[in-house]
Amino acid sequence: MIQSQTEASNPAAATKLSEFSAFELAQALTEKLSINDRDWHQLKSNRLARSREQAAVALIFLLKDQPEEALLRLQQASGWLDKSISAPPCEHHGSKK
Repeated sequence: MIQSQTEASNPAAATKLSEFSAFELAQALTEKLSINDRDWHQLKSNRLARSREQAAVALIFLLKDQPEEALLRLQQASGWLDKSISAPPCEHHGSKK
């Protein structure tokens, strides 16, 4: 069995992580990678940030046995990386009346 980097560098941390389910860990990762309102304008076009966010959400759907939803999120993640999708204009700045 391959030893994870966490197990190799910090066995205590690995033990703590083992207390959580895969779903709980995926939720924590999704929360960590989500772009919050405060950072939205700065990161809305950041391809790596957007891809990471979508890939983490895809993992949630996989763990919930919803492969179709997971595939949609993985396609979004891929689209950010291959530049086939872009951020839409901000609704607050897009039109002037």
